[in-house]
Amino acid sequence: MSSQFALLGQRRFAGLFFTQFFGAFNDNLFKSAIMLIFVYGGLVASEQANIVVNAAAGLFILPFFLFSALAGQLADKYEKSRLVRLIKLVEIVICVLGAVAVYFNSVAGMLSVLFLLGVQSTFFGPLKYSILPQQLAEHELIGGNAQIEMGTFVSILLGTVVGGVVATQGSDAALWLACLVVLMALIGYFSSRFIPTTPATSPELVVGWNLVKETGKLIRLARADNAVFLSIMGISWFWLLGSAFLSQIPKLTQDYLAGGATVVTLILAIFTISIALGSLACERLSGKVIEIGLVPFGSIGITLAGIDLFFAIQGLPLAESREWLDFLGAPGTTRVLFDLSLIGFFGGMFIVPLYAFIQVRTPEAQRARIIAVNNIINAIFMVFASLVAILLIGVAGLGIPDFLFMLVLMNIAVTWFIFYQVPDFTMRFLVWLLSHSMYRVTHKNLDNIPESGAALLVCNHVTFVDALVLAGAVRRPIRFIMFKPIYDIPILNFVFRTCRTIPIVGRSADEAAYLEAFAKIKQGLEAGDLLCIFPEGALTQDGEIAEFRRGVERILEETPVPVVPMALQGFWESFFSHYRGVFNPRKMFRRLWSRVSVVAGEVVPPEQATAALLQQRVEALRGEHR
Repeated sequence: MSSQFALLGQRRFAGLFFTQFFGAFNDNLFKSAIMLIFVYGGLVASEQANIVVNAAAGLFILPFFLFSALAGQLADKYEKSRLVRLIKLVEIVICVLGAVAVYFNSVAGMLSVLFLLGVQSTFFGPLKYSILPQQLAEHELIGGNAQIEMGTFVSILLGTVVGGVVATQGSDAALWLACLVVLMALIGYFSSRFIPTTPATSPELVVGWNLVKETGKLIRLARADNAVFLSIMGISWFWLLGSAFLSQIPKLTQDYLAGGATVVTLILAIFTISIALGSLACERLSGKVIEIGLVPFGSIGITLAGIDLFFAIQGLPLAESREWLDFLGAPGTTRVLFDLSLIGFFGGMFIVPLYAFIQVRTPEAQRARIIAVNNIINAIFMVFASLVAILLIGVAGLGIPDFLFMLVLMNIAVTWFIFYQVPDFTMRFLVWLLSHSMYRVTHKNLDNIPESGAALLVCNHVTFVDALVLAGAVRRPIRFIMFKPIYDIPILNFVFRTCRTIPIVGRSADEAAYLEAFAKIKQGLEAGDLLCIFPEGALTQDGEIAEFRRGVERILEETPVPVVPMALQGFWESFFSHYRGVFNPRKMFRRLWSRVSVVAGEVVPPEQATAALLQQRVEALRGEHR
């Protein structure tokens, strides 16, 4: 069994997982049922259905914008498990009101209850994502976040399916829906009793009740770390796309796919299951580390699948309304379903690393408030999606496929902007592609590398992509000291600049550049950076380790820091080495996805770290594995 599923057997995770699961199930049970009742049940006039459906989606999201600042403050200030139980008690009361509204077929009442369910979800959100890093180790966060996202979307699926079934029960629909929402609220409260005590992270915090002022303060707090803030923007963009697709599926199915209520349920099921699968795939694809390199991969996948979906819908022949079995057998529908599944899968891959990145990058005392900022901006984006949908589809008469296609094309520009602003994402994407195509990289003893503080890595130099491989293997950010001609290679130069690489040349070639490089090295080590140098000074020409130059000794004389010898094993015959010529196509196909290793040795104190000793250590680590 995968370790991420093993967490479900542990109280520190299971209580939160099932509380979240039943809460999301109940929200979507109620929301999807009333939307289908509005569209197919005759409670709302046909010409008003688009406006009411989009208004319902907006009402559920609006509380996240209004109350997230308060929710984040409370989650940081007070013990979290107790707050969760209080919120779940409030949910029971809201669901009783919902049962009354449904029983009396009150459209205004159902929309009001949907808003109140959004309020209780608003207060639960910062608790959910701030409890995770307090209860899980960092290497468990990708798996934990993946399961929370998986559980959320599976519960969306089940809530949608059950809501669809309930909505088609004719005169009994109101009774079934009323009973189910109250029952799910009770089960959610029972699950919350198993969440372990999770201490307050900022008990001294003074809660501000001016929601506008506090919202502004929290947004400024999040903007202090540009990478975190742009990660929030990326998550918010995902929810804009996701909410737009999910809210448009009922009318898209009815008006463009000639599908009935069961086809709506089928499409929503495929879409949400795919998001869950994409979320779960993150742990395996990232090797249990927080791999933001998956984010660009997910974004590219969403864009390509979304473009093909538009053309797939255009190619469908006209047909009479049909239910799910007839729909599955109709020409062209398989392509539509496949594209929707790809959008969902890549969406899950896009969002999980961003959530985990925010959790580990944010100080613990501020974590719930930063997550509240995420919820606020998520809400702004989703409410904006609802308003734009109302204006473009409901008022201007734009077709739903055209609206979704427009959003997919916008995804290209938005994604480019985020990744341009945070080039770490693109750099990690290139590293991930390299380590999952050209190489199968294994790691040995990398825990010898200090987790914090200044240190110097010394390694043999075999290929033009050694720095990328090391950057992908070592969890800490590395600043490389690199021969300038390699640093200047197109495309790779972007990556090296992103890593704040220090280019260096021989003293005889350019003394000013040589001295500037050593000044930057000293500055970086004094700032506590992890630096890496290839003391051979150039790529090996014959697979053997060349004599280490004495520049490493000068570095340590000026700034004594611990030294970690490292070795690259198995890289000599690869595509990027000098073996049989650099970039020889025959090598690429013969050595595709070859097994290689990154090995770290014992730390060497700076006073013992001579060039000769370090070369001896690196040669011993590499052994016969050239």
